[in-house]
Amino acid sequence: MLSDDIKLSIQSAYSGFLKKKSLSPRYGQRLMIAEVAKSIAAISTDDEGNRTSDNHVCVVEAGTGTGKTVAYLVSAIPMAQALGKKVVISTATVALQDQIVSKDIPDLLINSSLSFSYQLAKGRGRYLCLSQLDQLMSAGGSDDPNMALWEELRAVTVDKDSAKLYQALAMAVDQGRWDGDRDSWEDEIEDAAWRRVTTDHNRCTGRNCSFYDECVFYQNRGNLHKTDVVVANHDLVLADLVLGGGAILPAPEDTIYIFDEGHHLPDKALGHFSSSSYLRGTQSWLAELLKLLSSVSGTFSNTGVQTTAEQLVGPVNELQQLLPIVLTMLTPLADQTDNFRGGFGNDKSGYSVYRFENGDIPKELIELALQVSKETLAVRKYLIQIAEILEDGLEGNRSDINKSEAELWYPLIGTQLARAEAVDRLWQSYCRDERESKIPMARWLSFHEVSQGIDVELCASPILASEVLRKYLWNRCFASVVTSATIVAVGDFERFKMRSGISSEGGFHVVPSPFDYAQAGKVIIPAMDFDPSDSVRHTQYLVDFLIEEGKRIATLVLFTSRKQLQEVYDLLPYEYQEVVLAQGKVAKTEIIKKHKAAIDNDEYSIIFGLASFAEGIDLPGRYCEHVVIAKLPFAVPEDPVDETLSEWIKGQGGNPFMQIVVPDAAIKLKQAVGRLIRTEMDEGKISILDRRIIKKHYGKAILHSLPPFPVEAK
Repeated sequence: MLSDDIKLSIQSAYSGFLKKKSLSPRYGQRLMIAEVAKSIAAISTDDEGNRTSDNHVCVVEAGTGTGKTVAYLVSAIPMAQALGKKVVISTATVALQDQIVSKDIPDLLINSSLSFSYQLAKGRGRYLCLSQLDQLMSAGGSDDPNMALWEELRAVTVDKDSAKLYQALAMAVDQGRWDGDRDSWEDEIEDAAWRRVTTDHNRCTGRNCSFYDECVFYQNRGNLHKTDVVVANHDLVLADLVLGGGAILPAPEDTIYIFDEGHHLPDKALGHFSSSSYLRGTQSWLAELLKLLSSVSGTFSNTGVQTTAEQLVGPVNELQQLLPIVLTMLTPLADQTDNFRGGFGNDKSGYSVYRFENGDIPKELIELALQVSKETLAVRKYLIQIAEILEDGLEGNRSDINKSEAELWYPLIGTQLARAEAVDRLWQSYCRDERESKIPMARWLSFHEVSQGIDVELCASPILASEVLRKYLWNRCFASVVTSATIVAVGDFERFKMRSGISSEGGFHVVPSPFDYAQAGKVIIPAMDFDPSDSVRHTQYLVDFLIEEGKRIATLVLFTSRKQLQEVYDLLPYEYQEVVLAQGKVAKTEIIKKHKAAIDNDEYSIIFGLASFAEGIDLPGRYCEHVVIAKLPFAVPEDPVDETLSEWIKGQGGNPFMQIVVPDAAIKLKQAVGRLIRTEMDEGKISILDRRIIKKHYGKAILHSLPPFPVEAK
């Protein structure tokens, strides 16, 4: 129940914020504040504050301009403080994360009666590991053959450019000019160089590290459990949940999650719970692992490390016998693929895919997978045991383990363990008979050309994130709010429910945008006597349309394929080509920067973009007065996960086109249309060069899901 004290706290915070900012209340914002507060207040708890009810997830589609961030902060923070819970705000993009931390939260604290602490949360991989850096900087001075092999396995040799970078990083940390956060370093650090000086949970020695007291990650992590509001991203939240929850962020049971840009959450979850493993790549890794086991046994002779390493040799040898058998079984399937992604021969990046229908794999492969998974599980088990012995040595609990040597070897064993876990996860997923499953898992093979011939990558993924999100998130969290401008598809929340696993017991709400779409713009569907399936005529029409529009107002043209984008560009006269900024030629941020500079100089500019330009870019006012959508953004289900999902829906008596393709296209089109009106002062027009939106029954459903612009069909 929403107490009078909490109501007063929320109302005074909101009214005070509006007054200090000289703003008028927005109907949609007030409605969202009320729905979020009511949802959290309706949760039943026991005497210890644990949730006992299931109506704890609130989903809010809030149109552009609602002021979502202020709405969920003003409502959720007083509720969390009253209940003794933490608030974790999660975004899909770094841009929104930075905006919330550097702008929205400070603005609310200054201009409202709310008082709370907040902190940005990042994973270990965003921070410098002082131990890794120290090892790189001091490598090469040992005559010990085991240490020489350790250096070889750690790849500690450093080229001149990397050495210069690492020296600069070390000096900046020593002088207090840099805190070790990759994102705050003045220049871009290449991924390959950064990987060598960062760490992960498998390689980190934690409190046993010589540099623990100076570690920025642990300094920040210690504060996360004390702070009221944590700002994270979807990947970090999911990583924390996979580790059991509460490993990095506050425990789910004590947390009110707010997922901004929440429509991305299901896809992010699929990525976290998918797995893959290369057969030849695994064989090469096993050969390296044997070398490591010999070396670590020599370093820690007559200890539990040596005993366990010797036990580990057995399953490694078994795998070296089994994997060539699997490779021989699967390689002929490469001849049965006709969906090449890239190409073999001179194109070394090419690969082809063989998908197992409905995720069903042959009985012979299941039997082999059972044998392989038995050995991968053993490899994982023994590596865990070695890591635990080294950890005991680090903590001073074993007199037979030298602490400094344990500190050197622990991260390397952790690297092997991470690889073993990934390989084991894949093979465990290939042991399951999908015919016994309620929802199948997608399983497929990717064939890659390598120097030794063909390498086979085995892949597996859930087709829906619903089950894993229910298990790891919704069933455990105290409360969650999911919000975005694009959750509803073709008039309902069914698409999002299916993908996210949120039950109908949760609250689902649509909050209107404050924008007057009827006055701000219009949707134009030009007269065309063909549809985009006639690609030659459609491409030429696009060229003629852009020329006819003339070089008058800032325009964003959104394509569904790079091929058509390039064809239109090539067919345009030079005077138009020179004002086109096409995606793929320069970085996205550079395109936006150049476009804005041109408009500021009263010059004409037109952006040619693909899907990434249909979402998340902000071109208010004169920066975008015309959005041209080449055709409805239908996706052909070529991805193995989407193909398996379509098969499953069809097998359930459903219609994949109407249940997946159309709702997905509606969401993408809504995002694209949303690029036009970004503020209450904006105006312009949207041209959709695809008459299926008014001729087909599904097109009308898509059209009705767009913001309420007047529609002008010529």
